[in-house]
Amino acid sequence: MSSTTVGIKEFIGSARSAERELLDRDLVRVIALVETGLFDDYVVYENRGKWVFATGITGSVALTSESVTTTWEGQVSVSTWSGSPATALQRACEAFSTTRWNAFGWVGFEFAAYTHGVRTGRFDGDTTLAYLFVPRIEITWGHSDGNDVVVTGGTATERAAIFDALRADSVDDVPSFGDLDIFEDSERYRARTAEAIDEICRGEYAKVILSRTIPIPFEVDLPRTYRLGRLANTPARSFLLDAGGIEAAGFSPELVVSVDDRRMVSAEPLAGTRAFGVGAEEDSAARNDLEKDPKEIAEHAVSVRAAFHEVASVSEDDSAMVTDFMSVRERGSVQHLASTVRGRLRAGMSPWDAFAAVFPAVTASGIPKRESIDAIVRLEDSERALYSGAVVRTSSDGTLEAALVLRAVYQQQGHAWLRAGAGIVAQSTPDREFDETCEKLTSVAPYLVCRSDPRDTCARDSER
Repeated sequence: MSSTTVGIKEFIGSARSAERELLDRDLVRVIALVETGLFDDYVVYENRGKWVFATGITGSVALTSESVTTTWEGQVSVSTWSGSPATALQRACEAFSTTRWNAFGWVGFEFAAYTHGVRTGRFDGDTTLAYLFVPRIEITWGHSDGNDVVVTGGTATERAAIFDALRADSVDDVPSFGDLDIFEDSERYRARTAEAIDEICRGEYAKVILSRTIPIPFEVDLPRTYRLGRLANTPARSFLLDAGGIEAAGFSPELVVSVDDRRMVSAEPLAGTRAFGVGAEEDSAARNDLEKDPKEIAEHAVSVRAAFHEVASVSEDDSAMVTDFMSVRERGSVQHLASTVRGRLRAGMSPWDAFAAVFPAVTASGIPKRESIDAIVRLEDSERALYSGAVVRTSSDGTLEAALVLRAVYQQQGHAWLRAGAGIVAQSTPDREFDETCEKLTSVAPYLVCRSDPRDTCARDSER
């Protein structure tokens, strides 16, 4: 393997240079905040130019397969739970102080196995299903406030350090590790895809998303990887986090679900994929092929139908609707068929009820959901954890937003990896689905930054 220098200017096109420069300034702020060394757990969450950096812990909820641990201002409570994991999370959040709060964190894919009663015996008691924390400090900036920075919470010393860090206007450009082998595991993935196609043709389920993992042979500098990757991607949401025992940086292509302050529930299923960013002529041809391909159209249509029924199940009568059907949305190195489904949350139901109805995203699990989750547990050789889960922000005011965790890099206990999947239906072929995973991995793989000098550590690791 060799290192490839990725210059920031490569991402700043002349037509949109001002917008990209503003984005890079925001990303420099993120890196400067992380590198203060002041913070332990943190979540950075971006919604199209609106940023929040949440850090420090006033309270937290950690849900495992056997227990729920709630902390508030140093007081710890541990209890067992049964039934719905979403209900367990809701009750834990209700135990927070009666003052207003915001919470940030993540929900892992295995949460869905407990929601749907699927083969949970393979998970041990230490399997973390979800982690949320109420931050001591929130730093926000973005379009809605004229890009002024607002710092809520923290000591005078912390606030001074924060504003000092935010004065940074640049960070050193760094080389990315541009030669990661994303074609690894091709035969095993094709074999698992063929097995899934056989099961679909036998009528066991209609669609399943199978994924594969690519180990990264070095420790990743996640903030700098986030910077390079965000400059090159066009996500629905982006995130950088070190919380609940895992680190991740990603460029989410879609919302799993959101509930706004008017109790409107929204989901944005994506299904149907072609490469993007190859060149204007090639991108246009791929888009045209995507919009005409019967397999991709059918896959998208059944995904939208499933999402519609899920949203309708928690919505007031006749309020569920598809507000945007089968448009094309560009997401970094790929383009997708995309739709939006909305409905008004039924009286007496909470945002976590909406989350439970929709999670995991049908575009990251399959149809029917229970059978597809079962197939994933059987056919994949490792737990997904954060992959195809959600980064969540929620509040005491009843709002909730859950961004789908795809197009991301993960790091835990000295190991780093990428993961990507493809939607398998009866018309699928193993070769095409493998190619689709490669197209998705290209959204992240070229932008990985080694935490140490890549000419030293990464070069040594790649020779092992």
